[in-house]
Formats: sequence, structure tokens, C-alpha cells
Amino acid sequence: MTGTFTRNAKLKTILKGSAVAGLATAMIYGGAIGHVAPAFADPVTVEAEAAAPGFAEVVTAVSPAVVSVRVKGDAKQVSEQMPGFGSGNGLEDLPENHPLRRFFEQFGGPGFGGMPHGESRPPQQARPMSQGSGFFISEDGYLVTNNHVVEDGTEFSVLLDDGTELDAKLIGKDSRTDLAVLKVDAKRKFTYVDFAADRKARVGDWVVAVGNPFGLGGSVTAGIVSALGRDLGSGPYDDYIQIDAAVNRGNSGGPAFNLNGEVVGINTAIFSPSGGNVGIAFAIPAYVAQDVVQDLIEDGEVERGWLGVQIQPVNADVAESLGLEKDQGALVVEPQEGSPGAKAGLEAGDVILALDGKPIKSARDLSVKVASAGPSTEVDLSVWRKGETKSIEVTLGDLANAGGNAQQDEGERAPAPAKQDDLPSLGLTVAPTESGDGLLVAEVDPDSEAAARGISEGDRIASINNTEVKDVAEAKDILAEARKSDRDHALFQIEGERGSRFVALPIERG
Repeated sequence: MTGTFTRNAKLKTILKGSAVAGLATAMIYGGAIGHVAPAFADPVTVEAEAAAPGFAEVVTAVSPAVVSVRVKGDAKQVSEQMPGFGSGNGLEDLPENHPLRRFFEQFGGPGFGGMPHGESRPPQQARPMSQGSGFFISEDGYLVTNNHVVEDGTEFSVLLDDGTELDAKLIGKDSRTDLAVLKVDAKRKFTYVDFAADRKARVGDWVVAVGNPFGLGGSVTAGIVSALGRDLGSGPYDDYIQIDAAVNRGNSGGPAFNLNGEVVGINTAIFSPSGGNVGIAFAIPAYVAQDVVQDLIEDGEVERGWLGVQIQPVNADVAESLGLEKDQGALVVEPQEGSPGAKAGLEAGDVILALDGKPIKSARDLSVKVASAGPSTEVDLSVWRKGETKSIEVTLGDLANAGGNAQQDEGERAPAPAKQDDLPSLGLTVAPTESGDGLLVAEVDPDSEAAARGISEGDRIASINNTEVKDVAEAKDILAEARKSDRDHALFQIEGERGSRFVALPIERG
């Protein structure tokens, strides 16, 4: 079922030209000035051979497939507010470990959550009801919505566009992509919609959002795709579509359609300092949703492959410091002990360039490809290590059984040893650690590149250009070798309160 139509109405503009019939002519009659009334050209008119189409056809076709989702929970407030930023953003309703929560907290300006900073929200009466949106993807009653709409719910129902309310059951949910699947069992066939082809959306394409904003139900808004591949920092699988169609609280889980009536995205978050629509909304792309939804229908959960390494992007400075021609790939910061990556021999400082021959464009790209490969899959990684490319075979694990991947608590910082030395070109004062593994940053020039890139007092330099350092002399030798190789940057492995990471610092050539 689609609502395909064409936008090929031809407009013919006809300008009926005519000259001004008369010029204002002054005539003197007894000292009075008389004027001849001017004649103007006829107005411009537009005659349409066919009426310019709007969105009525696609809306008529898809609306029966879109539903309002109602969720009852325990005796606590779970009223759905679309995740966003600003007044009434719904952050209070997200669990502590929700993948979008960290992103929302970063934008907590005045009025965040409806109250200025420093002021507490007055007690509110518990309302064990939430409302969001969803849409059928099969005639036998499977429908898609957001995980944060159904999170912690115990009873579910859907309200159809004809006013019929039907009970539904939860089939599965996935917090990492904020998707969930419900099932309605009824002796009827439901109108349903399809996902758009893989990565079909383009910037500038029309989109039509249908959903349940503010509990109003059956509301339609339109706009365009504003951007693709938005990374909100909510997790390793971020790849949101940004749209400017008016999306508000209650639209969560609702579809964004293209003009063929295909779902290009599932509305999930908004940017909103005011609590309402400001023209910036984020949707989970169809290509992400399709695979996740299929897994949830088949197994009730999503199986993902697990490599078990901490990674970060490769920017231009990091690439130059390692001798890479392009700033792409995923830089291994630290393999997790006992993980598939560690067992296969991956090391800190490796750059993963390809998986099974497919180039890795970014750290996020690696996360998506590893997850998609699935558990127990053997993959071939192309790895850049110390100026050479090597192949490493890895049998992926199961992310669900990976256990905690949190960084270990750094504890209190050790005091700087008395014997210190300067790396003046870097703006750092360093000293050997008491354990002899690395250099402790004792002081950072606030005007240096090191300070600008986040290195601070108390951090530990574990390696430089993937070579472990134990004293200042070794550090200076490594930097001297880099200068001889005509490198403009050196790669420092830094460990501190932010965990382990790599930082490329500019070096002066000798």
C-alpha cells in the first residue's frame, strides 16, 4: 500500500501587457491644474493546467497505519514527553542508563526540565499513563514505536485512526536504538506501511510526520530532511536523520514518510529550548530500524557482535602522526581484558582500517559493522600498526553477554614526584611515575596545544607514537625520531579521569 503521486503540475504564467493608456498631463484652466487619470497594466495571473498537489494523497493512504500508543505502568508518573532539550523535555522520565539521557543533560540551560537551574520541581500527582505514537508494519498487527514510550510499562493499548482502541502486548525492546515492537491480536487485517529502501533519504527530500502530539492524535506535519548521519552522543549506533517537520511531545515512535508513503525514519527526539517545536527533530533511519525490528519480532531481543575494544575517531592530526594517508578508520585506545579483540592480539594504538575488506570510515562505522556481523562470526580486520598493515582474524563475542564495560575508577591522583623535567615545545612538565610505567603530567602551560586538547595536571602519558615511555629521556628520543621522519604531530596515549584516549600534539621539527 503506497500513496505514490507525482508533482508535475505545469504552471503557465500569462502577463497581459498593455501600455499606460495616458500620461498625466497638466492643463491650466483658470490657474487650476487638471490631471488625466492613468491607466495601469492588467495584473499578473497564474493559470494552472493541473492543481499543484499537496500531501493529501500520501496522508490519506498512510494514516490508517498510524496509531496512538497508550501505556499504563506502576504507580509513578510515566507520562510520555518526547526526549529533547529545554522546558518539558521529558528527561525525568528516562531511566539513568537510557542511551539518550547523557546527550540531553549536556543542554540543560535555564528552564531545563521546566525549572531554572537550582530550583526543584514541585511534587506532581502520579499519572500512570503515557502516550506516544506508532505504526503498523504488518497486516497481522505488529507495530513499531520507541523504547522510551513503553519503558517500564505493564499494560499497552493502541488507538486507531477510526477511534477503535485495542489491547497490545510487548514483543521486544532495544534501549540502544530506542526501538520497541508491540503486537495487536485482533480478527482483522490492519493497514500497514513499509520501510524505505536502505539509505534512501536525501537532504532536501520532503517528509511527512504523522503522530499523536500532545495527545491530540492523528496530526500531520510536513517539512524536509535537514541533515543525515547526526551523532547525538547517545551511543555507538547514532545515525539520526534531522528533519524540520513540526514534531512535539507525543510524536515519539511515530513515522516520518517520504512522498511514496514509505517510512524513512521513526521520530525519537527534538531540540527544544522552549519545550515545543523549533524545527529540529531527530528520527531513527529506516535502515537501522529494519534490522532491529526484525530481530525483536523473531527473538524478542537484538543480537549484536562484540569486539571488546575502546575506540576513538582518527582525525587529520592522528592520521599524520601515524603515517596514514587518510583520516579514517577506528583507533584502538584499549582492548578490554579477556575480550575477543584482546584474545586476537589487537593492541592500543592499532588503527582498524577495514572489516572483511570493507573500509572502516569512522569509529562509529566500526561499531555498526561489528554489531551487524553478529555473535560467533569470524571477521578479518585490516589493521595499521607501526607503519605497516596486517591482518587479524577475530571471532566476535555476544554484546549481551559482554558484562560491564565501564572504565575503572581512577581513584585519587598520585602526587607528582620531585624529579621533573620539561617538554617545552609541548607546554608540558612531566616526571616518571612511582611505578615506572609512563610519565606523570605535573604541569600544563594553559596557552599550549596540550591544554587546548584536554591534557591536564595528573594525567599519565602511557606511550608516545605507540611506544611505551618510562622516563623523560625516552620521550625526547621518540619525539626526535618523529622530527627526523618529517612528522608534524606525535601521538600521545593519555590516561586520566576521562579514561584512556589518544591525543595528537604538534611537534617542532629540528
